[in-house]
Amino acid sequence: MNEFARLLHGGRPQVGLWQALAAPYAAEVCARSGFDWLLFDAEHAPNTLTSLLGQLQAVGAHGVEPVVRPPIADRVWIKQLLDLGFRTLLLPMVDDAAQAAELVAATRFPPVGTRGVASSTSRASGFGAVPDYLATAHEDICVVVQVESRTGLDNVAEIAAVEGVDGVFFGPGDLAASLGHLGDPGHPEVRAAIEAALPLVVAGGAFPGIFASGPEDAAHWLDRGVVLVSVGSDVGLLASSARTLARHPYPGR
Repeated sequence: MNEFARLLHGGRPQVGLWQALAAPYAAEVCARSGFDWLLFDAEHAPNTLTSLLGQLQAVGAHGVEPVVRPPIADRVWIKQLLDLGFRTLLLPMVDDAAQAAELVAATRFPPVGTRGVASSTSRASGFGAVPDYLATAHEDICVVVQVESRTGLDNVAEIAAVEGVDGVFFGPGDLAASLGHLGDPGHPEVRAAIEAALPLVVAGGAFPGIFASGPEDAAHWLDRGVVLVSVGSDVGLLASSARTLARHPYPGR
């Protein structure tokens, strides 16, 4: 188990920042800022495998855990991201235990799983320099699945209990849409549904995570046992600061 996963399973909160600018320079700035983890997003940001690699390399020396979200949770993307050297995956739109089990299998080499073998050419194996990589790679992988629909909520206990699922991460935006409250992730019904699901995640042996709307919202969820928390995004920070600076009452303007 990698150190990041060990801390989360041990109940140690880890606070992170979403990365959507798709730029190594921005990623390095954020990696030096004191967050525990950064999420590199290929689902809703203009990332490619090449841009993800550049950002992974940019943050490698700064003690922050790089987490990656593919555009779709499937074995092809999982294989490529693991080969690049990501070891913690955030897999979107997981609705049931069977899907979760297939995704876990995609992170394991045969005969245990279905991950394609290319160890001598993969960055993750040190391009063949890690002699026991094929036998031990799975020990360093952390699988976090996202529950973002009513169906996922209905099946959350079974999803969390799947062997190899380390965490269950709630996406309030998509959950709000699925529950009939598009654009209102803070709706009481959405928050109540997530709160009801948290003990089911823990009972299944997984740790809970969430995308919080800011520090105050993060504190709310941390008080309720969530340990993997995102508190904002690089795009949000840039946009907010730029607007504030532009709207300053400059004399004569």
